[in-house]
Amino acid sequence: MAIKLNKEESLFRNELIFAADAKAVNIDNTLVNLFMLLKHNGIRPKQRARAGSKSFIDIDNLKSVFRKLESEGSIKGYSDYPEAVELWIRSNLVNMVFRGNADKEKISSLRPIHLESYRVRNAANTRDYNTADQVYLMLGANPTVKEDLKSFLMEGWDQTTNKIDFGNGLDVDSSGILNIVKEVKPGFLQSKSSLNQIRPILQKQAELFCDDVRRLLAYKRLIPRNVLIDYLKTIISFNLSLYIQKLIHFLPRIIENGTTEIEDDWHIVLDTTDNYESKVAKIASDDAESLNNKIYDYVKSTFQINAVLRRLKLDKNNSDNLFKALKVLQEKPADFDVYFETHWDNFYNSLEEDKFLIEDMVKYEDTYFDKYIEVILKVRGVYQYKYHIQLIDNLSQKNNERGFMAQTRSRKNPRRFVLGTRLLETLVQILVLESKGSEFQTRSLSIEELISRIRERYGLVINGLSESRFENSDLQTHLAFKENMETFKMKLRQIGFYNDQSDAYILQRIRPRYEFKI
Repeated sequence: MAIKLNKEESLFRNELIFAADAKAVNIDNTLVNLFMLLKHNGIRPKQRARAGSKSFIDIDNLKSVFRKLESEGSIKGYSDYPEAVELWIRSNLVNMVFRGNADKEKISSLRPIHLESYRVRNAANTRDYNTADQVYLMLGANPTVKEDLKSFLMEGWDQTTNKIDFGNGLDVDSSGILNIVKEVKPGFLQSKSSLNQIRPILQKQAELFCDDVRRLLAYKRLIPRNVLIDYLKTIISFNLSLYIQKLIHFLPRIIENGTTEIEDDWHIVLDTTDNYESKVAKIASDDAESLNNKIYDYVKSTFQINAVLRRLKLDKNNSDNLFKALKVLQEKPADFDVYFETHWDNFYNSLEEDKFLIEDMVKYEDTYFDKYIEVILKVRGVYQYKYHIQLIDNLSQKNNERGFMAQTRSRKNPRRFVLGTRLLETLVQILVLESKGSEFQTRSLSIEELISRIRERYGLVINGLSESRFENSDLQTHLAFKENMETFKMKLRQIGFYNDQSDAYILQRIRPRYEFKI
């Protein structure tokens, strides 16, 4: 049964809901493109085409930059140690696709260490599938934080003179990147597309992300720049994953209630044991399966909003249009179904055979709008489901210490929510900070306080015995969470935040790695 959809009907992505496409995402590419959006205030400029051999940047291009800098007297030592410089470029200064494969490896971009990194990239290898747009929109929930982040990322570069400023103790990698940026000038064409009229549909989640960034920036004079950038990369990926997971959970309810102001009851159980056969692994994998089961309804809800926007002839570039669509879905006007009856007839009449199959598919739908949406889901639903699974895996940094999703190759061990040590380290650095007006100070926390803060702030459950869903749990569930608590403490010891060698309970606390007071 071949059902033909036009381009608008097939299109799923809606910046008013979630700006990113459901694709395999590389978080480094997200940061590179985010830096471009920050530099150009929400506009993606088009990279100017370059002619001939200059059209693609490779290692030889970058080596020639250092040769030129040496001949000008700006640096010294390149001609004495060219092999060492090439190793430094490969390992510290550039991101690559197919790294290590001599026949296929190519530079994608400079590493996202400095705001200007985006200026030297091979655009075809730096696709972020609009995930950077979503991060930029979330940063818009707190313009002060967005500007503070931009200022931090810009340190070491004078925008007026386009010269390197060594006044802030610029690290060697940032210095290398800026020397390359100074010499390689691809040029950009201005674009008219802008994100600045769009507000995140999950405003509170966006505000939480901004607060995470604000807390990390409090460390900018204490933590080496490359370490802080790594924390930022971890927390951006983490918050993108939280955002799409909550959106999958909430969007059908948003349509049902006609408002984005709904109770946040989302939470998931994390398996901290690193053992897919642990007692808590089954609970964590059930939560991951529950997420997968909700994707279909989320996809359906997005297609419903897209269809109403088309009916109202409203663009997807202004959040006010989203609220108009939600109002129409909540209180459909008398002539609402006429538009969709026409489209349904076009579908039906375009079929040369198997008309009875499409009739059977929609026989439980009462309106032409519902029939129309069901047909679109029939054509595009499986595709969107498959790639949303992939998107969540990538944003959750599956099987990576920066992430909170794991899966083995065996079918017996499905996806489950976990807690990577590098993600845990980043969260602890955030949570040991206590806000005092516009300033922060560090304070130690008990294990119980840390677990409670992770649950309250992010919806991540480590000890679920206080959760209403486990109030009548059996002995096995109690043992599962006891084991989870012990392995959580072990992870904290591994990253150097927790020491319980003393018998004195008051000394068994998570202590900040960097201390500062107001």
